[in-house]
Amino acid sequence: MSQSSPSRPKVAPFHAIGISRLAHALKAEGRSVIHMEFGQPSTGAPKPAIARAHAVLDADPMGYWESVPLKQAIAARYQSGYGIEVAPQRVIPAFGASGALVLAFTALFRPGDRIALARPGYPAYRNTLTAMHLEPVEIPCGPETRYQLTAAHIEALDPAPAGVIVASPANPTGTMLTADELAAIAEVCKRRGIRLISDEIYHGLCYAHAPATALAFSDEAVVVNSFSKFFSMAGWRLGWLVVPESEAEDFATITGNMFLTPPSLAQHAALAALEAEDELQAHVAVYRANRQLLLDRLPAMGISRIAPPDGAFYIYADIGHLTNDSLDFCRRLVRETGVALAPGIDFDPIEGQRFLRFSFAVSTPEVEEALQRLESWLNR
Repeated sequence: MSQSSPSRPKVAPFHAIGISRLAHALKAEGRSVIHMEFGQPSTGAPKPAIARAHAVLDADPMGYWESVPLKQAIAARYQSGYGIEVAPQRVIPAFGASGALVLAFTALFRPGDRIALARPGYPAYRNTLTAMHLEPVEIPCGPETRYQLTAAHIEALDPAPAGVIVASPANPTGTMLTADELAAIAEVCKRRGIRLISDEIYHGLCYAHAPATALAFSDEAVVVNSFSKFFSMAGWRLGWLVVPESEAEDFATITGNMFLTPPSLAQHAALAALEAEDELQAHVAVYRANRQLLLDRLPAMGISRIAPPDGAFYIYADIGHLTNDSLDFCRRLVRETGVALAPGIDFDPIEGQRFLRFSFAVSTPEVEEALQRLESWLNR
């Protein structure tokens, strides 16, 4: 008698994608739409990156390729930015942070392993773990811990999970871990034999204080980063991992088999983007102004219970006084005002019905217009 195969895991939908489809359909009808539903910059790649891409397209047929100069340049940023020496071979280029997460989960864990993460949190953590036959262990995190996992949370888990994912700054809240708390998390993980994955994709987009990297506290941590957010290159699909030196060859082997190499053109452009600091800091200045606009205006509309957005480009707001169905609220909002936001149930399937997320990675005039439309709609 043949054994039955395990059932395919059911992966939850990413509801913000549905909101975005609706918003694009309205735009195709001639409606004015302000896209604040996705966590992606509205600006394009830095000018030097675009110029380099044009030059490469004109002169290089390209092919499967991993840029050693790019790995060296990324490694050098850890020295200049954090004072940490990272050998270039520890840098593993990937298909965006999403591909980096798939690679990390494949290399570090086995089907059935339990992985702890904060709730609310980025939905693709939970959904990708589920798709890969791993078990997400979501820990409810509220304002008392700034919506972040703590060392105490991890210490209390019994049995210890195989892994922990932390994100600082976090999506959807924008909150950050202090260096002391990140150090404490790294210590608990090391002592209990838990693999630590630190998602640092929003480093560079910080307003309260400089971010700490897990590499400062653990040689065994695996760090995820990307050119999508700070570097404004979401569509280029290029990210990276920093992995322990002893595991770098294993990660590279898995990468080669699963993905061959990341996009060659994106690697050429990314190397140039690393030299565009002034242009990129100008984007951060816009995000900082947008953040302040939202923090000033939303409480006057009655939306005052807001996670402290230390970094990234999000406002995560409690709208429980307005609705207990954040998905329906976002659908109505975009249909009636053209303002597209992300429903909280993407980030928290338990409490998210009363939350929504604003992405302020758009222009300041768009934020101002969105606030005017929201205020008029709420008054009606």
